[in-house]
Amino acid sequence: MKAYWQLTLTQLRIFLRNRQVLFWTLAFPIFLMVMLGSFLGSGNNLSVTAGVVNQDQTPQSKAFTDALKKNKALKIQEVKEQKAALSQVKNGSLQLALVIPKGYAENQGKGTPFKLPVYYDETNANVSQVGLQLVNGTVDQISKAQTAYKPTVVTEAKGVETLNLKYVDFLVPGIVAMMIMSNNMNGVAGQIASWRERGILRRMQGTTLKASTFIAAQITARLMLNGLQALLVLIVAQLFFGVGVSGSWLTLISFVIVGTLAFMAIGFIIASIAKTPESAGPIAGFLSFPMLFLGGVFFPIQNMPEFLQPIVYVLPISHLSHALREVMNVGASFFSLGTEFLILACWAVGAFIAASFTFKWE
Repeated sequence: MKAYWQLTLTQLRIFLRNRQVLFWTLAFPIFLMVMLGSFLGSGNNLSVTAGVVNQDQTPQSKAFTDALKKNKALKIQEVKEQKAALSQVKNGSLQLALVIPKGYAENQGKGTPFKLPVYYDETNANVSQVGLQLVNGTVDQISKAQTAYKPTVVTEAKGVETLNLKYVDFLVPGIVAMMIMSNNMNGVAGQIASWRERGILRRMQGTTLKASTFIAAQITARLMLNGLQALLVLIVAQLFFGVGVSGSWLTLISFVIVGTLAFMAIGFIIASIAKTPESAGPIAGFLSFPMLFLGGVFFPIQNMPEFLQPIVYVLPISHLSHALREVMNVGASFFSLGTEFLILACWAVGAFIAASFTFKWE
């Protein structure tokens, strides 16, 4: 136990004495958050994403859904339940939710226009109005084609109280996820490779020090550093942009821990593969750089090309950034994010097992 605490304190001292490390791991993410948040933080996403709940399930209702999909300005998602669609409008995943009630096909051409409820985001009026116009245009075309310009279907707009999230609310959890990835995957790979080249690991191996003690001390020190970094970022985000944590702090800390373990394990694998510290950096960068743009750190995954999305959902940072965002912005509970936690835990366990077979002291 004494060796464990000594190694933990030594790791913390090494970090604090290196001013460049302090800047890149603490100041730079905060600087990036402030700059992006200042320029883009108050802006809203202008893409119109609409969810369609087809309760009628008739050829006519399916034809109406297909007509909406033909409009390139609308991004249509089919949702099974109305409750789920409204929930997505509230949390900002959808700008509109259109419901096709039962009886849509039966009431066609009976004289009285059939009302289709369209739920929209009241706090994002510009996008909502554009979306309503696009939907109304499609509805109008269907009515004209059926009854010689006599409307048979009209929309009924209904406002939904939403979370009123801005880009900076999306950005801050992504910055925290980025720091966890960079500090652990890139940092561990470079440091371990350097210690191996300088013979520090070989000298440790010659003592009574156990590998488990060495790894446990590394994990403890980096968990402390990640906790400090996340706290500083959240304090700055609160002071500058009013971004807070809507959910449980315990849930947030749980994902910081499991994210740290997952990326540390990947860092150990990179350190095992890299023969020198000079090669560890490019290897870590080759893996981490694409994750910054494909893992939902700066841009929503839903806005990425569809062929990329299955690949993105395999990456650990996509699940970490999504979980942190759900906890901070929506106030999601730990149990509702069980899938994300399980995937990150599998990454941590799997990568540590792989690292145990590839890790070399010399």
